[in-house]
Amino acid sequence: MIGMLQIITYLLCVYLVYKGFEILQIALMSSREDRTMGLVIGAIAVIVAVGVALLFVKMIDAQATAVSSHTPSP
Repeated sequence: MIGMLQIITYLLCVYLVYKGFEILQIALMSSREDRTMGLVIGAIAVIVAVGVALLFVKMIDAQATAVSSHTPSP
């Protein structure tokens, strides 16, 4: 059961990173003359997405370790 939760969380992390890069790509493809603010928001979105993804991976790995340490072996 915990393995399925790990897989779903890893997929969520990949999705978050893709969305961060999507925001950056939208800012890069903007036809406005002043794209500075869009690029800043896009860069921040990528940094936040990667940071949150790493946090989620760390949290789910800690949860899986806690579950496996309290599970009696046969």
